[in-house]
Amino acid sequence: MSNETKPQQQWCVVENCTEIAEKIFRLSFKFPQLAAAVQPGQFVNIRVSETEEPLLRRPFSVSRVEGDLIEIMLQIVGSGTRILSEKKSGELLDVLGPLGQPFHLQAEFDTALIVAGGLGVAPFPLLTAALMKIGKHVETFAGFRSAQQECTEHLENIHLATDDGSRGFHGTVVKLIEDYLEKKSTAKYKIFACGPTKMLMALTELGKRKSICCELSLEGQMACGVGICQGCPVELIDEEKKYALVCKDGPTFLSTEINLREAN
Repeated sequence: MSNETKPQQQWCVVENCTEIAEKIFRLSFKFPQLAAAVQPGQFVNIRVSETEEPLLRRPFSVSRVEGDLIEIMLQIVGSGTRILSEKKSGELLDVLGPLGQPFHLQAEFDTALIVAGGLGVAPFPLLTAALMKIGKHVETFAGFRSAQQECTEHLENIHLATDDGSRGFHGTVVKLIEDYLEKKSTAKYKIFACGPTKMLMALTELGKRKSICCELSLEGQMACGVGICQGCPVELIDEEKKYALVCKDGPTFLSTEINLREAN
């Protein structure tokens, strides 16, 4: 399913920005046209500042839609995300969206296994709502470094893992879902995943072993967000076409379509 909705650029009024976990914020803004058009898995590109560095836009998954409001999640990792985390109600944001290809929901499965690593939870509240609307059962597996970074609002049937054992399962979220699948074998599953590359690679192997369709949402070093700068390539398994772009052809890909590699 391709994204046929033309992206729009608009100045949007910030509604709220709230810290929901350690250095993780929920930012909401009004964008009626985007709220009416966006599909789960798509993203927006936000210009952080008109006058200060950094001037390049930053991509963020659309996390949730409520009326005319769009919600994104962000984690402070540099100057750009710090600037966004300090936005106040009534301030303006330069937003471009919707961008990218959405998740595919019409595959033959009855139970969606959502797997998120860290801020990889961001696209899944919107996906969860859409899956439940079409009658799919949802089980969510979310992994964080510690309980301080947990952010699982608006998700369903949550199975939690933490690296330090401070909450939930002590270990990786991939091991958590492996243990789950060892005990459950009757449903027809599809995995939807977003998180670090190492996690997505492990899930790709799990999908192969268990014969479970696995759709991944990738992150990329984007500048334009629309395929012009060619800055976010991902290697394809298809011999005829060597690369796709995360921003334009993704960010959602079937695990059988791409060859993931960890950054050097």
